[in-house]
Amino acid sequence: MKFLDQAKIYLKSGDGGAGAVSFRREKFIEYGGPDGGNGGRGGDIVIESVANLNTLIDYRYQQHFKADNGHHGMGANRSGADGRSLVLRVPVGTQILDEANEDVLLDLKRPGERHVLLKGGDGGFGNTHYKSATNRAPRKAGKGWPGEERWVWLRLKLIADAGLVGLPNAGKSTLLAAVSRARPKIAAYPFTTLKPQLGVVHVHDDEFVLADLPGLIEGASEGTGLGHRFFGHVERCAVILHLIDATLDDVVGAWRTIRAELEAYGHGLADKTELIALNKADAIPAAEMEKKRKALKRASRRDPLIMSAATGRDVDKVMAAVATVVHTTRQRARAAAETAEAK
Repeated sequence: MKFLDQAKIYLKSGDGGAGAVSFRREKFIEYGGPDGGNGGRGGDIVIESVANLNTLIDYRYQQHFKADNGHHGMGANRSGADGRSLVLRVPVGTQILDEANEDVLLDLKRPGERHVLLKGGDGGFGNTHYKSATNRAPRKAGKGWPGEERWVWLRLKLIADAGLVGLPNAGKSTLLAAVSRARPKIAAYPFTTLKPQLGVVHVHDDEFVLADLPGLIEGASEGTGLGHRFFGHVERCAVILHLIDATLDDVVGAWRTIRAELEAYGHGLADKTELIALNKADAIPAAEMEKKRKALKRASRRDPLIMSAATGRDVDKVMAAVATVVHTTRQRARAAAETAEAK
């Protein structure tokens, strides 16, 4: 299944059905009268988040969605049937934005969320509704109200607890495959990852979701390479694991390149907790590794972790550090939610 994280679609809720103009004509009944029923209500446009989806590919080849119109009223005071609502199922983490792709209308963060985005039009009244003491035989009925319509953007931000970032060939896909059951493409050339990959990592009695993002290069904020269009998937992460290839001559420059792209993107990414890991420790001598670690520590003011995703060296320590940050963030979020409920 192809990965698609953004789509523009047209939505229209159903129009209300027209009311009926009708009069009773029954044998042996001396006085008739109006008996036109009301029109049915138009169907709604409903957005529902489901847990078994991770792409918006369903909205790539069909962009127009319309709910059913309400049925017209009939004689004998029979109301028209309501139009069926149209339910659009989207992955958890999907945001609904306006046509300008600026204002967020809905943000579906949990599975099973269900929201009415566009309401269907009300049905028109039949002529029975207009009957009064001074107007015993009304000959008018409502036409029904039109439904709502608008263009919207769907934007998917995958729900992950931790995000993997780094330059191409830093070993992100190798690490994801080593710590989870995910099977991303792995090769000896850059840009093997062309879309975000998710994996569930188990650490002792806890687990978290790790997202591997396509490699970034200098100038990604200006559209170079794959750009930073996938950074949106890290916005919800509690921690960023910055993987750096230890075989590079300038590991500090590699770190600064990604940091510059995080700051250029904005949306609070540069302020997130960042863990730095020097990967491919098996490929260089210990003395050289220590020299690079110290240089990176001076530049980043963080103590880099050392690991090798290919051999598994100290990978468990890195994952444990990530799990600690994720656990702390979850506890804070839970406490904040409890405080909000208490108020």
